[in-house]
Amino acid sequence: MEAGNHTQLSEFILLGLSEDPELQPLLFGVFLFMYLVTVLGNLFIILAISSDSHLHTPMYFFLSNLSFVDICFISTIVPKMLVNIQAQSRVISYKGCLTQVYFFMLFSVMDDFLLTVMAYDRFVAICHPLHYNVIMNPRLCGLLVLMCWFTIFWVSLLHILLMRQLTFCIGTEIPHFFCELAQVLKLACSDTLINNIIMYVATALIGVFPLTGILFSYSKIVSSLMRISSAGGKYKAFPTCGSHLSSVSLFYGTSLGVYLSSAVTHSSHRSSVASVMYTVVTPMLNPFIYSLRNKDVKGALGRLLSRASSSL
Repeated sequence: MEAGNHTQLSEFILLGLSEDPELQPLLFGVFLFMYLVTVLGNLFIILAISSDSHLHTPMYFFLSNLSFVDICFISTIVPKMLVNIQAQSRVISYKGCLTQVYFFMLFSVMDDFLLTVMAYDRFVAICHPLHYNVIMNPRLCGLLVLMCWFTIFWVSLLHILLMRQLTFCIGTEIPHFFCELAQVLKLACSDTLINNIIMYVATALIGVFPLTGILFSYSKIVSSLMRISSAGGKYKAFPTCGSHLSSVSLFYGTSLGVYLSSAVTHSSHRSSVASVMYTVVTPMLNPFIYSLRNKDVKGALGRLLSRASSSL
């Protein structure tokens, strides 16, 4: 390849989920619907928590942060996809692609971190109920969230700075509907050894440690619940733990599904379809998981909607 073929790159081509022009209106409608449901659902959760003083607790503080991150997460991917479908274009600029990679990593890992912090919150609430308000004070809650943002900010920035050193060929096609780090690295014309090492190490650390923390927290929770003799005490802890476990299972289950799909089939199209589960479906389902299985959230949402309807 000539040097000019590397230095003149200004855009990538996103192949999307399907090249069939007849499917594009259907894809546009489905993803627009899912995007609006996700944004509105998570926005209602945030408004319900912020407007109801009964929900000003650490658990719901973390839940409102999770809803905010889910809105940002899906907004990193779907709007650009919808614009490309509507404009019948598959182009994304080089800077736009790097920006999408950065924010995708930022918000996806922040999701992971928040689920881990929420597991710790449930562990303290169930295993140390008498000291819960002392341990999970507002200062610690804010510090935990800030530490999560700070850590992933620099990890994501490191990946982008390393990607800036790579060269790409003109007309590079990405077999995906968004710029995903691993897919973009495969298309580089220069050596990506350092990038791949950092990516695998970061993925291992970011994936293993939070999951280990979640499993440890719930092992202690289960052990503590087994010692509770009353069925009422166990049932009281179930709704919040059940909602959180559903989110954790959905997040890790879909992520693992994408990994296994890409590792077993080696089909970029199937990997792209599987990616829809954790990039779009998971953020969309989280509000339903926490509202349908939690009477406090349902009550807050009901009061919020009644106030909104009465003011009209």
